[in-house]
Amino acid sequence: MLDVLGLGPDDERVYRALLGRPDSTATALADLLVLPQAHVDTALSRLVEWGLATRSADERFTAAPPAVALGALISQRRDGLRMAEHALVAFAEEHRAAMTGDSISDLIEVVTGVDAIRHRFLQVQQAARTQVRSFITAPFVALSPDENTAEPVAIGRGVHFRAVLDRAVLAEPGIIDDAIESLRRGVQLRVADELPMKLVLADADLGLVPLTVTPDGEPGAVLLHRSGLLDALDALFETVWRTAHPLELSGTGGEAEPTVEFGATGPTDLDRRILALLLAGLTDQTAAAQLGLSPRTLHRRLRHLTDMAGVRTRMQLGGYAVRHGWVGPL
Repeated sequence: MLDVLGLGPDDERVYRALLGRPDSTATALADLLVLPQAHVDTALSRLVEWGLATRSADERFTAAPPAVALGALISQRRDGLRMAEHALVAFAEEHRAAMTGDSISDLIEVVTGVDAIRHRFLQVQQAARTQVRSFITAPFVALSPDENTAEPVAIGRGVHFRAVLDRAVLAEPGIIDDAIESLRRGVQLRVADELPMKLVLADADLGLVPLTVTPDGEPGAVLLHRSGLLDALDALFETVWRTAHPLELSGTGGEAEPTVEFGATGPTDLDRRILALLLAGLTDQTAAAQLGLSPRTLHRRLRHLTDMAGVRTRMQLGGYAVRHGWVGPL
C-alpha cells in the first residue's frame, strides 16, 4: 500500500508492527514478523531516516504518529512530482526546439506489428496532459475499445477524451456497452457517416495513424511528433467533430436490462436507447441486435412511440424526440 511512497514490503510490515508496539527491539520485531534480523535492521534504519520511527539510546524503536509522519512523506512526494512535471514541460520544450529543422525521420516514427502498435497506442494516451482525441473505425487491429486500459487511468488524472466513431463501428458486437461505459466515465462520443482513417492525438504533441497492412502481412502505423502534418490532423479532427452526430445513450448511470414494458406517460430508458441508436444511423436490425431485442419488438416499440408523439413518420418522430428531450442522458 505504501510502495508509492518508496517503502518496501518489509518497511511497511515493520512500521505496522511498531504502531501497536512502542519501545520494541529489532529482535522482538524479527520474531513477531518471522523475518530475518538483517531485514528488520535495514527496515528500521530506513524508517528512522524517513522520520517514520524513532530510536532510543538502548536501541528500542517507536513508530511516529502516521498523521504526522506519513503526511509529511506524502507532501514531499507530491512536491517532488510537481517538480518533475515542471521538468517534463521544460524538457519537452527543449526537445521541440531541438527538433526544429530536423529531418523527416526525426518527426515520424514507423511502427510495425500488432504488439508495437498496441504499445504505442497506450503510450500516446499516457503521455497526454490535457486531452486525447481519436477516430475509431473497424476492424480493430491492435486493440479493441474494451481493452483500452489507458483511458480510465488518463481520465483519473484529469485528461479529457473526445472520440468520433465511424457509423459502421456501431454494428460491432459489444460496442454499445463499451460506449455506455465510456460515456459514464465522461468521454464525449460522436458518430460520423464515414471516417477517413484511424487516428489518436495526444494534446498537440503526438499523433498515431495506423496504416494499411504491409506486404508481409504485418499491420503498420506512424507516430507523428509536433509538425505541420500533425497540425493538419488536428484541424481534420476538429472539422469532423463539429459535423458529427453526438452519441448520448440514456442509462449511462447504471446497467439496465432491456424490458418490454411501455412507459405510461413517456419513453422508457430502453425507448431512449432505441431512439439514440436510430438517430445515430444504425439500421433497425443492428439496433435491435445491440439491445438484445427482436426486430419485431423494436418495431412495436417504435409504433408505440410514434403514437405517443402524435406523428406519422420516423423523421417526424426523430424531430419530436430531439425537441422534447427524449434522447440524451438521463
